[in-house]
Amino acid sequence: MTTPLLLQTRAPTNVIGMITSGTLPTRIVLGVLAVASLCSLYLIISRWRRFAKVRHQADAFIERIEKATNLDEAYRMIRAIRSSPYARVFKQGMEFLKDLHVADGFGNGRGGISLVQLEALRLILEKAEGEELDELGNGLHWLAIVGSVSPLLGLMGTVIGITNVFLGIAGAGGSNIMAVAPGVGEALITTVAGLAVAIPAVIAYNYFAAQLALVRAELEGFSSEFVGTLAREENV
Repeated sequence: MTTPLLLQTRAPTNVIGMITSGTLPTRIVLGVLAVASLCSLYLIISRWRRFAKVRHQADAFIERIEKATNLDEAYRMIRAIRSSPYARVFKQGMEFLKDLHVADGFGNGRGGISLVQLEALRLILEKAEGEELDELGNGLHWLAIVGSVSPLLGLMGTVIGITNVFLGIAGAGGSNIMAVAPGVGEALITTVAGLAVAIPAVIAYNYFAAQLALVRAELEGFSSEFVGTLAREENV
């Protein structure tokens, strides 16, 4: 059985001492928060690298697209660069058109697609966009969970710690500030730890959510431009 904080002969005088001499519930809460912090850090680093790579790929894709004079030429140029969310959406649209045997007529007024086929193309582009956005957003919900649950875990640890302090006071039949302070300090450590874990997770989640919204808008704009190019080249 853990010795009540008020009955310890030597009170800790620093944060490390409070943690190492803390009660079992406090250690459990801090352990869970430490695991959550490590998982959050891994997600932040991995998603940051992924979004940075996507932004670089977007620049390369746009540069190639702007140099192309028609969709056929754009398709040949895009096939020469590394795969990216933008390139994969474009390739799926082009493969659909080639399956309809109209791609060879781009820009020459030969062949075309019906309105039904055009709607099917839109659905294919939307499906490709959704798949790419799902991959980019993978794991972001865990950042939201860590950001919302960590402060509650910290608060729970604080409540448990304060409860132990009052139980110690009741058991000792009296108290003074020197006896109560270590227990209160230990209890408040879990609140600080919970906030320290939650704040970076919330900031990262909002940043990545904004980046994901930007990619979504770019993909939707590109799909609309794709269809518009078909119309300009008289393939619709």
